[in-house]
Amino acid sequence: MMGCGTHELLIRVSVILSLFCFCTGFSPVDKYFIDCGSPTNTTLGDRVFMADSLASSLLSSPQNILSNSSSNPTTNSLESPLYQTARIFSGVSKYTFPITQIGRHWIRLYFFPSVYGNHDSSSANFSVSAQNFALLTNFNPKNASVKEFSVNVSSPLVITFIPANNSFAFLNAMEVVSVPDLLITDDATLVSPSGKFQGLLTQAMETVFRVNMGGQTVSFENDTLWRTWVPDQDFLVQKNLATNVSKIGAVRYPQGGATPDIAPATVYGTCAEMNTQGDANSNFNVTWEFNVDQGFQYFVRFHFCDIVSASANQLYFNVYIDSTIVAPDLDLSNINLGFLATPYYMDFVTAMNENSKIRISIGPSSLKNSLPNAILNGLEIMKMNNSMGSLDGVASTVPSSPKTKKNVGMIVGLIIGVLVAVVLVAIVFFICRRRNMESLGHSKAWSPFSLTMGSKYSNGTTLSTVSNLGYRFPFATVQEATNNFDESWVIGIGGFGKVYKGELNDGTKVAVKRGNPRSQQGFAEFRTEIEMLSQFRHRHLVSLIGHCDEKNEMILIYEYMENGTLKSHLYGAGLPNLSWKERLEICIGAARGLHYLHTGYSKAVIHRDVKSANILLDENLMAKVADFGLSKTGPEIDQTHVSTAVKGSFGYLDPEYFRRQQLTEKSDVYSFGVVLFEVLCARTVIDPSLPREMVNLAEWAMKWQKKGQLDQIIDHHLVGKIKPDSLRKFGETAEKCLAEYGVDRPSMGDVLWNLEYALQLQEAVLQNDPAENSTNVIGELAPQVNDFNHVDTTVSATQFEAAKLDDVSGVSMSRVFSQLVKSEGR
Repeated sequence: MMGCGTHELLIRVSVILSLFCFCTGFSPVDKYFIDCGSPTNTTLGDRVFMADSLASSLLSSPQNILSNSSSNPTTNSLESPLYQTARIFSGVSKYTFPITQIGRHWIRLYFFPSVYGNHDSSSANFSVSAQNFALLTNFNPKNASVKEFSVNVSSPLVITFIPANNSFAFLNAMEVVSVPDLLITDDATLVSPSGKFQGLLTQAMETVFRVNMGGQTVSFENDTLWRTWVPDQDFLVQKNLATNVSKIGAVRYPQGGATPDIAPATVYGTCAEMNTQGDANSNFNVTWEFNVDQGFQYFVRFHFCDIVSASANQLYFNVYIDSTIVAPDLDLSNINLGFLATPYYMDFVTAMNENSKIRISIGPSSLKNSLPNAILNGLEIMKMNNSMGSLDGVASTVPSSPKTKKNVGMIVGLIIGVLVAVVLVAIVFFICRRRNMESLGHSKAWSPFSLTMGSKYSNGTTLSTVSNLGYRFPFATVQEATNNFDESWVIGIGGFGKVYKGELNDGTKVAVKRGNPRSQQGFAEFRTEIEMLSQFRHRHLVSLIGHCDEKNEMILIYEYMENGTLKSHLYGAGLPNLSWKERLEICIGAARGLHYLHTGYSKAVIHRDVKSANILLDENLMAKVADFGLSKTGPEIDQTHVSTAVKGSFGYLDPEYFRRQQLTEKSDVYSFGVVLFEVLCARTVIDPSLPREMVNLAEWAMKWQKKGQLDQIIDHHLVGKIKPDSLRKFGETAEKCLAEYGVDRPSMGDVLWNLEYALQLQEAVLQNDPAENSTNVIGELAPQVNDFNHVDTTVSATQFEAAKLDDVSGVSMSRVFSQLVKSEGR
């Protein structure tokens, strides 16, 4: 009896221990829990949400805490204590979370519309962004809800709340938690067209459905990652076609496969099964229907665990997404090496969704002698960001009423009447003056026309100190140009803020970058951008048209670049592929812009954030360098470097600058070298989903370059289209740019010469044999420019200086090269 009791005790202890391990399987490195507006900590399950005051160091907001206990007694009946208080944001506000573990993080935002002090949150209207992604746009929560997003983070995570005009934002609670690396990997299958989906790890996602088939609600207390799973009954198209099965105790997780972090046993231990009622001739599908937003792709994860079969190889079935079979004749026991009740999951990515519904179905296999049956244990559907980096922009854009716009225009006209007329006259004068200067052939740096307006367009804050730098637009003019910052006009989202397409009264198309004026870092970048671009005028630098610092706004207005960023043309946006000639010409244009920054002013200007996303293309694919918010003036004549804090973009950062915090022009050269390989290989500079040796593009490409096999890793669209010597020269140029020490790297002028030469090699054609490739032509070309820092002595000093002047004003250096290379291709 004693042995039996001991045995029973051991079983109970082992069960308890296994449950304990199950509930504490994952310990996140980064975890922030905030109960917004609460004066004290709040415990929810095994999590402690810190009091609002303890999170104040993470928050940058225009006002002190504006949070009150809800006066609505209905909140007392809510299960979650997190809905009792809220924080109110009357202006643009940011949470900045230090991140220890690079990778995907969950962002969970809690909302409960109620009355908080003097604020009725049911009337709130606001947007939320994280990093470069728009999470919520024109959001107006109507019910208690938790919005769950996941974003891949490689730097401090910044979450920004942006109230709409004359409105406010609110938040009841927030979680920021690191996600296990293996939870979402880049091995999903694309549904249509069928194939492997690339780039999943860089996507921001919103969880729209997490469903427990055949079971009850699984609360966060019973999930290692604090997820909530809802029952499937409300989504079944025909409830009578499915029956529920529950065998939670039978679930056995496989070694090296699915874990409780993928989904808990309470999900894998229940399932919806075809309700065949013993009819061996049953032939129907069980279908669930989910309402989704149009214009997005969706990540779909199926969870399977065969808890219905008595032995292996009994269950064969088909799985569908909409009308496409994504898993034909699925045999779970074969996948799990003959074991039953073993969790298994499959990941898919849908095509761009043109409907407002996604249908998930399971049905019998057509294999001979297989019994009609099918199961599904769990399902997750996550929305993926669109090409504009938005998870909500397409779905929630509300067009402005023409009548409202007209009334607003009349009011603004009555208020600022005469001033608007003065501004319009000044704009016309300014444009005419610029055109006259251009027609007269002025090649010196543009000293912008400065309009003195005193305090008429100033709010009295420190932002008015930039009023003498460039042309200042009234806020009303910017509103009109952007259709009152219409979210459907957003063309980009960056660290500074959103970029809108706009049109001035004279029909000029502009790009309007709207930032957060209350961020000290944002203000510094705002001023730097104006100061830098006000000093320069060059065809390969994006032109600053003006700025607006009215009403605590920080707005920069640029010339509009029709073809967006170089990055979007290389990967991820589905745009037409660039030819090798187009890519070379874009690199040459960008190099000219950077060369001018380094040499065209009394002091060198170091860009500090050279990357493909900051190289913009006009309607003719001419490249222009943009985004000078991090730019810095170079060292004095008697100095070798500038000592400064490290800033830049992950993957492009000069390792020497990172180690020593000593900035030189060669840091830009290193970043440009990364861009060159990015242009050649058409892939992201950091891709954690790839094997370790391929994660960092620069390191990976350098290995192949040093082996002399760079052609093995080029963009597959370029295979067979690059002449060998052009590729060789391009690879050598990129390799020299990525030298470990700055002193060993070429100047941007040297880089420019070699890129021009790579283009000459690509286009070179022998008069007697036009079909020959550059391998045979190389002997006919001037060998002197094969080496950096070497110029043909037949080119006179006068010619060389003239070439430098041409480059400063943006004119091609082809005249100099015509002394070196004879080619019919130019």
